[in-house]
This record gives sequence, structure tokens and C-alpha cells, in this order.
Amino acid sequence: MADRAIGVLFVCTGNICRSPTAEGVFRHLARERGVLGRLRVDSAGTHDYHVGEAPDLRAIDHAARRGYDLAGLRARQVARKDFELFDRILAMDRGHLRQLKEIATPDTPARISMLLDHSERWPGLDVPDPYYGGSRGFEEVLDMVEEASARLLEEIVAEMAR
Repeated sequence: MADRAIGVLFVCTGNICRSPTAEGVFRHLARERGVLGRLRVDSAGTHDYHVGEAPDLRAIDHAARRGYDLAGLRARQVARKDFELFDRILAMDRGHLRQLKEIATPDTPARISMLLDHSERWPGLDVPDPYYGGSRGFEEVLDMVEEASARLLEEIVAEMAR
């Protein structure tokens, strides 16, 4: 596993709030840790509502306040090939997890799980969709994503060492 990039894909509904936030946070943490070059990190949506669009401006703004740059990201929809290209596919909520498992073939090599399954503070919970709410929702998403992404990165770094 040390010779090839490990693929990590974050998935939400439209790929404009939660999953690009997770992608940006995870990229930042991996860059700080010095392992970004050994990873392939992306995000996608289960639906095609926003394909080609930048993340929600509120997500960009709240992330920027914490030092994460989401501005260059563009929404895309999950594709069947993602289940071959990515080693880990992280759903933001149980609905996404169900949809991803329906799309995946029985022999997919990708490990599909909830992002917060990697959280100590919020294990097994959904990352709530902040789209229809206010600022507090975007901050809550960042809190959850930061903690779970840090723990996920530690797991992946440990795998790389094997």
C-alpha cells in the first residue's frame, strides 16, 4: 500500500456543503502532516443538482475563517468508477450510506462508511445538512468534520506505514 496513492472520497447530497467541506479539511490536514502527495482526495454528491458549481458561499466563508480553501472545488456526482478508484468512501449521513451501498457492486474494493464512524465525539451520527439553516449549522459541520477527519487521517497514515 505504500507505493500507491490511497483514495479518499467524501459524499453528501449535492456536493456543495458537507462533502466539499470534508474534502477541504482533510486535504489541509494531510498537507500539514506531509502525506497529501500519497493521497487522492475528492468529494461528490449522490445527486446531480449542482454539478460544476462551486461550494455554497456560506461553506466557503466559514471554512476560510478556519484556514481551509474550498473556493476552487466544483461539484460532481458519484460515478460507478469511484468504487474502483477510491479505497475509502465516506458518507455524510445514513441516506448517503444507503445510496452508496446500492450503487456499489458486491465485489467493490472500496470501504464504504459514515465519516462520523471515525469520530470519537460523534460516532455513528449523521453530519447534519446546514443548507437550509444559519451560520451555526456550518460551524457545527466544521467541528464534526475536523475531528473525524483528523482521526481518519491517523488511521490512513497507520495503514501507509504497514
